[in-house]
Amino acid sequence: GRGYADVVLIPRKNVNKPAIVIELKSNETASRAIAQIKDRHYTDKVAEYTGDILLVGINYDKETKEHECQIETWHK
Repeated sequence: GRGYADVVLIPRKNVNKPAIVIELKSNETASRAIAQIKDRHYTDKVAEYTGDILLVGINYDKETKEHECQIETWHK
């Protein structure tokens, strides 16, 4: 649905690990997936989490059957 990331992982309290927001694409680009996370403010969904957030964009090319992944760190 519109306004939701494909996968969001939030670590348990008192665990020093980043939250992760993952957006999956097909026949686009991993950078487009990262841009969608930012454009649609998916990081707001984990606003209660105070640490860094990893933004993960994954694209699958149906023709070549290859995956592309891009990871960025989002600092609050």
